[in-house]
Amino acid sequence: MDTSVADPLVGQVLDGRYRVQSRVAQGGMATVYVGHDTKLDRTVALKVMHANLVGDEEFVRRFIAEAKHAAALSHPSVVAVYDQGTSKGHVFLAMEYVPGRTLRALLTERGRLGPREALEIMQPVLAALGAAHRAGVIHRDVKPENVLLNADGRIKVADFGLARAESASKQTKTGMLIGTVGYLAPEQVISGDADTRTDVYAAGIMLFELLTGRQPHQGGTPLSVAYKHVNEAVPLPSSVVPGLPPQIDALVASATNRDPARRPSDAVHFHSAAGEVYRTLPRDIDETLAGVSPVTAPMPDPSAVSSSPEGSTQALPAPAGAGTQMLGAGTQMLGPHTMAIPRDEHTQPDPGPPPPAGLRGRLLRPPGLYGVIAAVVVVVVLLGGVVWSVTLGNTERVPKLVGLSEEQARVEAAKLGLKVKRGDSRYDQKIPKDRVVDVQPKVGTEVKKGTLLTLVFSKGKKPVDIPDVHNMPLDQAKQRLQSVGLQPGDQVQQDSTTIPRGYVIKTRPAAGTSQNPDDPVTLVVSSGIKMPNLVNMRRDQANAALSKLGLNVQWQEQDPAPNQPENIVVGQNPPPGQQVNRGDSVQVTVTKGQCQWWNPFCKDNDGGQGTVPPVTGQTIAVARQLLRQNGFQVKVSKGNGRDIVTGQNPPAGTPQPHGATITIWH
Repeated sequence: MDTSVADPLVGQVLDGRYRVQSRVAQGGMATVYVGHDTKLDRTVALKVMHANLVGDEEFVRRFIAEAKHAAALSHPSVVAVYDQGTSKGHVFLAMEYVPGRTLRALLTERGRLGPREALEIMQPVLAALGAAHRAGVIHRDVKPENVLLNADGRIKVADFGLARAESASKQTKTGMLIGTVGYLAPEQVISGDADTRTDVYAAGIMLFELLTGRQPHQGGTPLSVAYKHVNEAVPLPSSVVPGLPPQIDALVASATNRDPARRPSDAVHFHSAAGEVYRTLPRDIDETLAGVSPVTAPMPDPSAVSSSPEGSTQALPAPAGAGTQMLGAGTQMLGPHTMAIPRDEHTQPDPGPPPPAGLRGRLLRPPGLYGVIAAVVVVVVLLGGVVWSVTLGNTERVPKLVGLSEEQARVEAAKLGLKVKRGDSRYDQKIPKDRVVDVQPKVGTEVKKGTLLTLVFSKGKKPVDIPDVHNMPLDQAKQRLQSVGLQPGDQVQQDSTTIPRGYVIKTRPAAGTSQNPDDPVTLVVSSGIKMPNLVNMRRDQANAALSKLGLNVQWQEQDPAPNQPENIVVGQNPPPGQQVNRGDSVQVTVTKGQCQWWNPFCKDNDGGQGTVPPVTGQTIAVARQLLRQNGFQVKVSKGNGRDIVTGQNPPAGTPQPHGATITIWH
């Protein structure tokens, strides 16, 4: 559009806050401007309703209500609605400003996209629609024009629910259906109904267009396109772009099923299905298909559509990529991509031009003898065809569906005029989970078209109990898992004062629980004890810390530096942070000090008192070392034969003279 023409709204301030800076787009419902929010000092997009709609009180009421619903949405892929107001006779929305271009502009430039790139665009679109559906908001006008590609690579969906205000207003007064004809779901054409599944249908059409560069239903008039939505299935994308994988066909077929009950119930489920398909695509598939030329479908000749006798309609080609192509009689354009279709003409096919005058005369001429003979022959042929179709021509053989997903199986069965339903599931060692493992009737059985096939799905491999590999070396633990058919997965390191370094502490899931053999088992492996930093500790503090970790201490002394305190740790080996095992020896260097009670070889031992340390739960060797380091003698009494101290006397914390005997038993 020519933005050079002076716009009286540019330069004005709406609601005392929003300064209109420039006009950027104009549609059937509103004009969009770039504006500046003077209150919050930010750039906004201002959507100002056309004057003819502002005078419609019912429209304004519905528009405000829908704007409130849209403003309640909070999702990174939804264009945010900041404010709504009426100022100087203008009804407007203040919205998030998204610099960049529309998905329609990208399609116009590129023609079509590879399947991975197409699904990468669809994922945030479906996430935005899913958030709206969970909040009870229906978009009603999903199309590439309403998908914005931000300059920084983000993708956002605009105009949530706003089509409802316009369509409700028009339907009330004229009985017309408002929508973008290329994306209308069959139920919208027939009754005007819209729910989450109509958004799914439109999104499926948009995915088809991204993959093929064209809309699935083509026609000389919007009415003929609408008729095809009701009466014809959307073709498989691979019929236009050879080489597209079957899971892409299944995804589009599921979303664009003419029966709403057989589509994903909302965009949340469509988003999940699209993500699963994306994960199955080869990484180089876009490059592989880049050179494939789309199959060219015959298009209607625009010259075959002429003005009506009354001159009420002028047939004009629509812009490239537009949602409508031509306008037939009784059709109103409400914007660049939105049309109104008379409700009683929705399901009527385009009759096409009348036969030539000469042919009309021959058709109306009474039949003679040859005509009667010809008619009899036609009847016989037709009856023969009916008999053939009822007998041989109306049967198919059950196809091989094993290994396919449910949607893929539906597509393959539908090609033969067969239906499917989900039956029981069972474990299978070969067929992956949620794939068809069997079909009833059996593959190859001859059945009538329309027969309902029952699909049996795999539950995956039968679960296996996870064995206990606690305190096993890592390699031995892996072999144990593999011996029962499980896959060792990631190894997670964890400090342990009881399990030696390199030994398994536990598994995730825990031992004794059941696990699908295809799912890996995580092993939590001991990294040993992380050596603490002892430097600058007092000797008794370092001794207590190392004893608690079960480490054997080898003390070394060196003369203190000037003004350096006595009995302070000045060195250690291993250094801080190094992993060690319980029972390892540690060398600790301290500054020399006076003779202390804990040194039994000190000639100046003062024979004072100490406190009995806790040794219950320690090994006999560690307990003996702890007690001796604290100045006590040790007596060991046999118990159950294990190497773990189960009791001590006197109890821990009891004051005892240095040199006293502490009895431990095991």
